[in-house]
Amino acid sequence: MESKKIRRRYHFYGRVQGVGFRYYAQYAADAAGVTGWVRNEYDGTVTMEAQGSEAQLLLVLQSLQKGRYIRIEGIDTKDIPLRDDERSFRVRY
Repeated sequence: MESKKIRRRYHFYGRVQGVGFRYYAQYAADAAGVTGWVRNEYDGTVTMEAQGSEAQLLLVLQSLQKGRYIRIEGIDTKDIPLRDDERSFRVRY
């Protein structure tokens, strides 16, 4: 039985730019089978939308917190509607 899919928008604060965060997020999402996107914001934060099961999204977050130079000091989380047309995870510029 497949777990229920959800989609979340995450807003990360801390040392999250200039440390490979977006590429690490893409690697973690691909490994977990999660779709969505990640991008840097002008204020030094990072926004990510991720879609998958609760367990898959948790795997991505756990991987990000183990990043060598990444230091997440805060995360705002919001559940948002699913995107049926999405097939991969990508870095947005």
